[in-house]
Amino acid sequence: MTAHPRGETPVPEADPETAPAAGTPDDDTAAAVPPTGAEASEAEGEAASASAEPTDAEATDAEGTITEAAEAAAADAAASDDEAPASAPAADTPAVPVLSEAEAELAAQREFRAKIEKRKAEKAAITAGTKLSGRAADLLAAVKAVESGARPAAAFVTAPAPATPAAAAPAVAPAPVPAQGTNAPPTAPPPAAVAPETVEDVRGVLTAGGAPEALAAGVAKALGEQAGRLLRADPWQLLAVPGVRPEQADGFARALLGGECGPGDGRRTAALVGWLLERAALQGHTAVATEQVCAALAGHAVPDPAGAVAGAVAEGVALSLQDGAESEEAYTEEDEDEEAVQGGAPDAEESRAAPALLGLDRYAMAEESLAEGLARLVGSPVPDAGEWPTPPGSAGELVRAVAGHGLVAHTGGEAARAEPAALLAAAHRLGLRAYAATHSADGRTRVAEALGAVGEGDAPGGAVVTLAGLLSGAEGPGRDADGALDLDLLVVLDAPQLDVETGAVLVEALPDGARLVLSGDPGVLASAGAGQVFVDVLTARACPQVASRTPDPGPIGELVSGIGIGELHQVDAPGKEVVIVPVRDAGEAVHRTVQLVADSVPRAFGVPSGDTQVITPGHGGSAGTRALNAALKQRLNPGPGRFGGFDAGDRIAYVPVPGRTVPGTVLGADAQGLRLDCAGTPVLVPKEQVETAVRHAWALTAHQAAGMRWPAVVVVLPGDAAAALDRPWVYTAFGRAVQHLSVVHGVDQALPKAVAEVPAKRRTTRLAELLRPVPVEAPA
Repeated sequence: MTAHPRGETPVPEADPETAPAAGTPDDDTAAAVPPTGAEASEAEGEAASASAEPTDAEATDAEGTITEAAEAAAADAAASDDEAPASAPAADTPAVPVLSEAEAELAAQREFRAKIEKRKAEKAAITAGTKLSGRAADLLAAVKAVESGARPAAAFVTAPAPATPAAAAPAVAPAPVPAQGTNAPPTAPPPAAVAPETVEDVRGVLTAGGAPEALAAGVAKALGEQAGRLLRADPWQLLAVPGVRPEQADGFARALLGGECGPGDGRRTAALVGWLLERAALQGHTAVATEQVCAALAGHAVPDPAGAVAGAVAEGVALSLQDGAESEEAYTEEDEDEEAVQGGAPDAEESRAAPALLGLDRYAMAEESLAEGLARLVGSPVPDAGEWPTPPGSAGELVRAVAGHGLVAHTGGEAARAEPAALLAAAHRLGLRAYAATHSADGRTRVAEALGAVGEGDAPGGAVVTLAGLLSGAEGPGRDADGALDLDLLVVLDAPQLDVETGAVLVEALPDGARLVLSGDPGVLASAGAGQVFVDVLTARACPQVASRTPDPGPIGELVSGIGIGELHQVDAPGKEVVIVPVRDAGEAVHRTVQLVADSVPRAFGVPSGDTQVITPGHGGSAGTRALNAALKQRLNPGPGRFGGFDAGDRIAYVPVPGRTVPGTVLGADAQGLRLDCAGTPVLVPKEQVETAVRHAWALTAHQAAGMRWPAVVVVLPGDAAAALDRPWVYTAFGRAVQHLSVVHGVDQALPKAVAEVPAKRRTTRLAELLRPVPVEAPA
């Protein structure tokens, strides 16, 4: 089979993986046959539901009671496993607390946001927000006034808090890097401080309503200092806590209010609208068709769905968005937590009276800001840097496009990274301040190696950074006097992993006249956060697009390239670069996976167990990440789990904030918390955060693995994961391997069917529409 160059046909983004995994690859004696699914396997039931936190790539088991919801709240909010917090032995010498990257980023954002808003206000800014109206437009103006410091937030408060308080925009997930100016290990950002009296007040309300006291801290954190008062007045505010279901909130409300409440209570309906939109955001949508929301409300026994939507918009819980050209593409794939969303559609009269799309203010503001910023880059003239060196092939096309434009999109696979590297080399020779930003530290290393391959071994120090480190100020050029990034050219690799909120912060931080290149493989899984920035930019055709013609080499590259165009063909693998291991059930899958990682791959290919990564569709199930990690730990690093379930030497994934997975190793623990080594950087995770921020990582999901690669990869496809498979998932998982790929195959024909017939699930977003030029009517 001929290898197919990647990047020429953009593939829409996919929703996060949704099923528990089971399955394990065989040893090196298995035949090197193509993964056609011909090997028989026994089905093991339907796939588990989508995670309550799919965009963070952390599937959780469905909760059936409010008590279970309390236990799952931390995992649902921060993508964690079920390990307990580290109870550490006595400390040796406490490390001096340092400002973590996440804290530095938050501080930097607060300082430069007002400066950037002032600078943009002084210029002829490109109009944004014109597609909002009524209450939405008023809210947009109020938010911008508060963010710029022109007016205090209190000036806009004329009534009690709305039914569902708007969540603050999360900090961009940082990769752990050393804090500047200190040798002390960076610490994870501390949880938001909640007054003990607030927690006690909330605990009393929860007890009165029959809810578990374990929810008290989460409720206080979600609702703020007035949490107790708000909860008494509006028990459905409990839905603001991750993991709480509507039926659980209904029971809590009945216990507090008695006969005062009913299915049409305005407090209930407003909270339900906010909850539904939050759930949609977890699946990647920044907006939802009003018809879908009305149908979901009807499924929750709301008597007047259209009236409920109108009430939620009036209270500021949701925004009415008028640009609904693609509203029919709103989310329709729901996990079992969302079964109620599949209720009947509203009648025609209700549909006509409702707005086309609904959204949460945070994502509406982010898309408006991002569209404005990208339009600014497109419309601003770029300085003449002189005559650019032009390498041959598509690398030269990229250089020529960047020379004359402020925004360029570049598509291609792993081998195509050489082209942005050539661009950086050309920019450095012209004396430009050029930087590349990647999704992960592993990606940063690979780009640095590509720079060396094009003769840029003497490139300016720190020219390749992680995106999180760049935005926080821990890496890269820092800020200029206006608070903008002090650079001329920025190449963002792994662009499909860029969510709309991070994209808005990034583009807002670019100075006028800067050049931005968004580079990545449109076939991989979508970003962990809401939005699909890269796909929307490609769809809008708002800037030059350069498609790489450089195919990934070898049998793995040929296999993955074929998957990208919906073909799963046999590939010649004389060196057993691709091995298929058929299994009959989950137990055999786990056994084969452990055998491969611990013995077969190291013996046959010389790849140590520490350089082999297991990837599976989900966390739950008898062969999901939890089961696989338990079996792999027992074989590779047995121990009692003396540090809250962890032992020194355990392979872990550190999640500093939801959506960002940083691999590492446990070094030990003390009174301060768990000490990790993340890519050579020491990290201290406070013991109260271990449960939500650290999990074992011999096995990961494909979403967690996105943006990283390993010498050897074992992809586990159990029978009960068949429903979770689609083309982007298979493409992403198989593409993580560099030298060797083993596929533990238990899904029979579901694998070729997923590749050929199950494309990416659509995300409903507004960015592409906002980026399209507004037609100007000719004068009469």
